[in-house]
Formats: sequence, structure tokens, C-alpha cells
Amino acid sequence: MVLASFGLSFLFPSRSSAQTDDVEKLISEEKDPAVLSDAAQRLAASKQFNRAERLWLRALELSPEFFPALFNLGYMQFSTGQFERALPFLDRCTTVLPKDYNSLYLLGAALQKLERREEALRAWRKALAVQPRNLSLMQVMAVEYGKGRYFQEAADIAHRALQLEPDNHNLYFIAIKANQDGGNHEQARKTAEQAVAKFPDSARANFEHAFHLQKAGRFEDCLPYLKKAMEIDPNYEEPFFFYGDVLVRQARYREALAPLRKAIENRPDYIGAHVTLGRALIGLKQWDEAVAVLEEAARVQPDHPQPHLLLSQVYFRLRDEKRARQEKDLSLQLRRQNPAFLEAAQSRPFPE
Repeated sequence: MVLASFGLSFLFPSRSSAQTDDVEKLISEEKDPAVLSDAAQRLAASKQFNRAERLWLRALELSPEFFPALFNLGYMQFSTGQFERALPFLDRCTTVLPKDYNSLYLLGAALQKLERREEALRAWRKALAVQPRNLSLMQVMAVEYGKGRYFQEAADIAHRALQLEPDNHNLYFIAIKANQDGGNHEQARKTAEQAVAKFPDSARANFEHAFHLQKAGRFEDCLPYLKKAMEIDPNYEEPFFFYGDVLVRQARYREALAPLRKAIENRPDYIGAHVTLGRALIGLKQWDEAVAVLEEAARVQPDHPQPHLLLSQVYFRLRDEKRARQEKDLSLQLRRQNPAFLEAAQSRPFPE
């Protein structure tokens, strides 16, 4: 998360001519928290963080609710990667000024850095209530909702952002993914259709529309959009994989080989493309090449069960029952150990 994109900096620029080279004298003699805070700000700007911290803490001794000292201490700790130390100051900021957007946003950012996602989102909800048209924050929140599997909340906020900025192509993709992850495939399809209509020359928009067409079983309808996406961006691996995958589902195995190999060329660790290429070669009864491709897939991702399941099928057809059983047993073992590879993440409600 880039703070500069939100316009944050040390607050309350200097209004004092006090010198900053005598911290001890200021601490012992100065009674005005504003003077101490101004001096601390100049020290922090020159990266004299320890000296700045002492002056801000002294300002808070004189006035525990002095907002500039609270915020700037929190911001300084955040900006130097000390997220846990930033929290109490930022939390106190939100008590002193409950509707200060910067404090609420920064509190959420610190909590997110500490992987306390739900608390971060609660702080950001309050920040969004202060600035309800803040698109940057909406995008951040949509992503974090998605990471937490709060897919409905992710979709809701993405669509809310789209209403404010309908020409932002990235918001379409965030909304599509949120709806897709949440199992709302019809809404995802409608949003993808809107995206490709608005951005016909976008490889991603064409791919998203094609993906949801094939999800609905409209295989022939999706192929032109996948082909267009491949033409627009030959380095984008997803359209090549799904084009090949659709052809394999239609038993057009030989036609599927080139796009699947291109997907692997674009992204050598693309396990789905390796596995589907193996399926195509099995369909063509090219056993030796199928074994080579699937063994490479197992090397690419050793803990994935699918390459071994297909290898067991190949060895069974080659009448090598011993190796077929070994590969099948290994596939079952890996599936038990790594169920996430074959099971979709389930949506959950945000804890109120």
C-alpha cells in the first residue's frame, strides 16, 4: 500500500521559529506542545526520528490529546515500518478526532500490515464513511475483502465504486472476480459483458467475457473472444490456456496442442496448462509425450495431485499396473494433504 497515493504526510507544518538543535533544552523549558511538535516535525523531516519522537512524547505529556503529536508519531512509526508501535497513537487519534480520514485510513493500513484484516477493514469502513467517494480506498477494501473470503462485501464495494467511476476498467475486473469467487456467476457474467462492450480492445476484458461464457457452457460463443484476447496480447497466458482447454473438452485434441504450449511458454509454472496439455496428449494416445509433460508438471508443482492422477491413467493404459497404482496412491495422498488445490474457497460473511 503506497501512502503517497493517499496524499499523507506529516501534518501541521511549522509555525514556530524554535531551533531544533537543542532537544534537551526544549524538553526542559518549553511548555507549548505546538512548539515542541513543530520542532519534532522538522527533525523527522531530516530523518532524526529518535529526537523527533522525544519531542512529540513530551508534547503529549503536556497535552495528552494534542492531535498533531499523536498523528505524527503514528505516521512516523508507520513510515519506518514499526506498525505495532504506530497503533496506540493512531487509535488515540481516532478517539480525539473520530472523523479524521487520515487517522482512520492509516490505522487500517497499520493493522493490514500486521495481517489483522478484519480490524483493518473496520477502520477503513469508518474512513469511507468520512469520504464516501474515495475510489482508491474502495479498491483497497475490495481486494482485502476478497483475501478474507468476504466475497459479497468485495462485490458490493466494487460495484459501488463502478457507479462512481464507470470508465475505470480495473474496477470491472475487481467486481468480476469478487462475484466469481462468491459463486454469483450470473452477475460476474453480466459485469464481464459490460466490460468487453466498454473496452473492446482490452485483452483482459475479452478474456473475462469468454471465461464466463464457457462457464455457462457456451463453448463456441467464447472462442472468438479468447482468440481476440490472444491476438491483442500474445504474452497473456490465460486466453491461450482456456482456448486449449475448451478444445480439449470438445475432443479437438490436436488443435489444442499449440495454444496450450503457448500458455506454458508464456508462464512455465502454469500447472493447469501442463495438466490440460497432458489430457490432450492422452486423447491423442501419444503416451510417451503425455508422460513427459505430466512428469514435468509434477516437477513444476510437486504437491499437486492432478499430474499423478493422469499419470496413473496413462500407466494403466500401458498395462503397467504397478506404476499406475503408485501414481494413483500418490495422487490421493497429495489430495488429502492439499485439498485447496481442488476445492474452491467458500465465501463467508464479514464478522460484525
